[in-house]
Amino acid sequence: MNKFFILLAVITISCGNTVSKATAETQTLEEEILDEEEIQQDMLLGEFHKQDLQQKPFSKWFSPRYEEFSPETESMATIQENINDYKIKVLMGTWCGDSKRELPKLLKILDNADYNYKNIEMVAVDYNKTTPSKIEEELNVHRVPTIIFYKNGEEVNRFVEYSQGESIEEDIADIVSGKEYKNSYTE
Repeated sequence: MNKFFILLAVITISCGNTVSKATAETQTLEEEILDEEEIQQDMLLGEFHKQDLQQKPFSKWFSPRYEEFSPETESMATIQENINDYKIKVLMGTWCGDSKRELPKLLKILDNADYNYKNIEMVAVDYNKTTPSKIEEELNVHRVPTIIFYKNGEEVNRFVEYSQGESIEEDIADIVSGKEYKNSYTE
């Protein structure tokens, strides 16, 4: 019974929740009041790079999580062997707890695997999980972070919001090695 309430609480506070119309209207009013530069200081929007997360105010959460994370060795061996066959697209929110937890880990994994950052596209979404380019619609993204893996131009699989296994590196190893993998929202 306690597990049910914990799961319910996680689902309720996750970054997958959609903003209600009333909240969106209030938020829009607040955004109109705030200067656009103030909003952008606290939230990335659109395409970004790892270096952007290493700058204030994002470095406050990114840097310690990146430095403290140590990927599991066995999964890393599988990732190193296979990751360069993949292009990756990431949609995340700099305001989202799940994104703040998983993105530093992803980038540490990619760094440890000597991944070519020319093959990754990272896009930050706003509170409504939208972008100026509307890429979230094209990619059918409703929760963040969403990490999409492509091989030979085709989507192979995606990591959405949180790990299905023991860790993000285990999930990524399963995806890039071709093992069967289903994220939390696969039907």
